[in-house]
Amino acid sequence: MVFNYFNKPSDEESVKKNEEFTTSSISSTSVEKQYNTTHRTLTSRTLHLIAIGGAIGTGLFVTISTGLLYGGPLGLFLAFFIWTGVIFGVTASIGEMVCYLPISSPFIQMAGRCVDDAFELIVGFNYFIMISVYIPFEITAVNGMIHYWRDDYSPAISFCIQIFIYTALNLFAVKWFGESEFYLSIGKLFLAIALIFFTFITMVGGNPQHDAFGFRYWNDPGPFSTYYTTGNMGRFQGFLRALNTGCFTIVGPEYLSMVAGEAGQETRKVLAGTFRSVFYRLIFFYIFGALSVGILLPYNDPTLNELAAAGSTSNGSYSPYIIAMTNMGIKVFPHIVNVLCVVSAFSAGNSYVYCSSRSLYSISLRGFAPKFLQYCTKSGVPVFCVGIAFCFSLLSLLQLGDSTATVLSWIVNLCTGAQVNNYFFMCITYIGFYRACNAQGIDRTQFRYLSWFQPYTICFCLFMTLCMVGSLGYTVFLPGMWNIENFLTYYLMILLDIVLYVGYKLIKRSKFVQPEEADLITGLAEVEEHEMNYLESLEREGKLHQKWYQKIAEWVF
Repeated sequence: MVFNYFNKPSDEESVKKNEEFTTSSISSTSVEKQYNTTHRTLTSRTLHLIAIGGAIGTGLFVTISTGLLYGGPLGLFLAFFIWTGVIFGVTASIGEMVCYLPISSPFIQMAGRCVDDAFELIVGFNYFIMISVYIPFEITAVNGMIHYWRDDYSPAISFCIQIFIYTALNLFAVKWFGESEFYLSIGKLFLAIALIFFTFITMVGGNPQHDAFGFRYWNDPGPFSTYYTTGNMGRFQGFLRALNTGCFTIVGPEYLSMVAGEAGQETRKVLAGTFRSVFYRLIFFYIFGALSVGILLPYNDPTLNELAAAGSTSNGSYSPYIIAMTNMGIKVFPHIVNVLCVVSAFSAGNSYVYCSSRSLYSISLRGFAPKFLQYCTKSGVPVFCVGIAFCFSLLSLLQLGDSTATVLSWIVNLCTGAQVNNYFFMCITYIGFYRACNAQGIDRTQFRYLSWFQPYTICFCLFMTLCMVGSLGYTVFLPGMWNIENFLTYYLMILLDIVLYVGYKLIKRSKFVQPEEADLITGLAEVEEHEMNYLESLEREGKLHQKWYQKIAEWVF
């Protein structure tokens, strides 16, 4: 069963190495039987909604205003168009690797298998720290959006409620997490589609003023804003600032990859179909979303500038859609939008708790964290990893004091640059995977999901992400712009990754993995066995050859 997914290597030495990989897999599995493991319980419908909703967050509805403010409508649109293309390339590449071997935290584990153990260390901890610190960030974002209605209450109320719900959903087995994300993602999906239709209807005159404003704001005040300086250089720097906004708004491959180890049914087939839908999702939501914002609101809108100057970028009032609705005299819709924005932020925090615990679980499996973190409940929940994610969520309580609130903001700022680092690491990992497939004679055309134009696609993405890693905080080096907080915002995680990598190499003396020695086998037999058992269960239940309407009903319900 192990080799039915690709062509066998013709070289006897490669076959021998593959047998060694399989043997080591069996021995490691027998050792780890003292622990329960995570379960493959996420269904096809859940994965599809997670793929759609996982990339839709507060950035698309609220903080996208920052890109409009500094880049203008055309600058914002170009920034989102370019970065959407980059993220699609990364997603397609990682999708090929994940659909081949859908193990726990695949892009982390494959970093060690195909590149280097030291590289896996920094990939794992870079992602774990980044995703964990975003948990309290989303908790405070929800509280900030509630301030759209009122702020005469203690933030501890909303903080504690969210922390309790997040922990409960992630402790009551993966099924409950999947179901909660399914319905939360429906809310985000509905909001994203509704706002695009709202833009079209109002721009052609369907608003209380009956004003068919069309693309008016692209002419007045203009397609580009300026940042830091004036003229063409100011417009270019405004575009770069909008591109920075796109880097943190447009996400995709990491979230779906993290749930691959718990994807059920025909795991690889389901994941392949889900990754194929990413392209259309990226185009529809991000590109049309950026276009809509530039149509609805001018970049010099007084309310937008006032809220940005006051630092209220996490407040629901900062949403460009809410500002536009208020300007048009629309009364009810702003409240509906803010409710769904709260749902969106809540869903993001829920998913961050999940991804934080699973990344730490994967790090422990690979020996980079204490072994007790591998312990799972009978329902497949790594309970100690969820507990550590819970501890990160408690950082939101720092917002209860004025002085300590600054500490939390500083901690969050330290890790924001890790997002682009993560995509850069993914590119390097896929290149190692691609080289290993070629060296071991694995026929990639037989994969369930095959990315296009490799290795040129991944090389382009590697170059673009490398450029963004270096340019994210370039403004701190401009005359009169030096600020230690801004410098640490973008570059401390890079420095930390370098220190961890060099330290591990010096202590452990790890060597780069040769392509012909990369482990592409361990875990594959388990995936194939799960798929075979699932198909056999369908045949026993008479569901293997369902009618099309039966499949739709099963997906919905």
